[in-house]
Amino acid sequence: MIPFLDLKREHGLLKERISKVMERVIYDNSNFILGREGELFETEFANFSGKKYGVGVNSATDALEISLLALNIKLGDQVILPVNTAIPTAMAVSNVGAVPVFTDVGEDFLIDTNDLERKITKKTKAIIPVHLYGLACDLDTINTIARVYDLPVIEDCAQAHGSEYKGIKVPIDDIGCFSFYPSKNLGALGDGGMIITNRKNLSDKLKLLRNYGQKDKYNASIVGRNTRLDEIQAAVLRLKLEYLDEWNSKRIEFASLYNSELEGFVKIPKHDENKKHVYHLYVIRTSERDKLMENLRENEITTLIHYPIPLHLQEAFSGLGYKAGDFPNAERFSKEILSLPLFPGITNEEVSEVSARVKKFIGRI
Repeated sequence: MIPFLDLKREHGLLKERISKVMERVIYDNSNFILGREGELFETEFANFSGKKYGVGVNSATDALEISLLALNIKLGDQVILPVNTAIPTAMAVSNVGAVPVFTDVGEDFLIDTNDLERKITKKTKAIIPVHLYGLACDLDTINTIARVYDLPVIEDCAQAHGSEYKGIKVPIDDIGCFSFYPSKNLGALGDGGMIITNRKNLSDKLKLLRNYGQKDKYNASIVGRNTRLDEIQAAVLRLKLEYLDEWNSKRIEFASLYNSELEGFVKIPKHDENKKHVYHLYVIRTSERDKLMENLRENEITTLIHYPIPLHLQEAFSGLGYKAGDFPNAERFSKEILSLPLFPGITNEEVSEVSARVKKFIGRI
């Protein structure tokens, strides 16, 4: 059987080091919330991403939410984001009382910048581009549009640890929100997230918002929440960060192998020389997606669909007034996309086996 993802391979290699990390936090330090491990990881991950400040939180959803709050996004404000993304991106907007405004996506699955500009109104207060599957958006165009309309840009980097745009790691603008969900390129042993920025005043406000608005214990200066990255997760993430460049390189190598094997049989991920794609997911397109997925399942190859239902067709967002046909690209892609197994611990032989099965199926239809 070829799994879609096998974290046991990753953790097996790090077993002894993870055990020592856990012992350090549990037995040596016994400080589990807002301690030294978290502070060090915030600095180290911000440095890795080429930024000055990191703010560890409980999840990428919380990262997006408190970023919106830090920018004073309030009830009724509109926030633009692509319709082809994970549900939490839009949920974060709704959870602060703002209104998600969706755009269609281009052939690279990323926000359609032409549709973005068409959706801007007087009520628009922010833009959330999503660096999907490990590929950065067209940030020059997005940031140019944002400057014209004086709008902040909050980059959803949940799938883009180490992704680059023109040689610079994301985020490029003021704020980037990351997820450390276990399946991410840099994954914790549970939930976790971080916001990184170059703005100290923003970092300071975000740190207040994540911890009840407290400057110090029992002294709250603003209304905040409880969303903090715990010390065990921070310590494990510090360890895994040492391997992230190596793991990303392996993802790129396996994606290149897939590309060489599958080109001409299915639509493979778009290549852009201005970007470093870190392949959180390897997503192909074919009109025979459902039949191919079933065929691979019968041959003990696990695949997934990211994402089968565009946001505007989700019941949770039915009150926004969208309907089928409003976002033709995203709707078409949702019927064609298939994510193939790809993770640092996969082997060349497994990638070749998956590719052979795909080619065999496509070749006979």
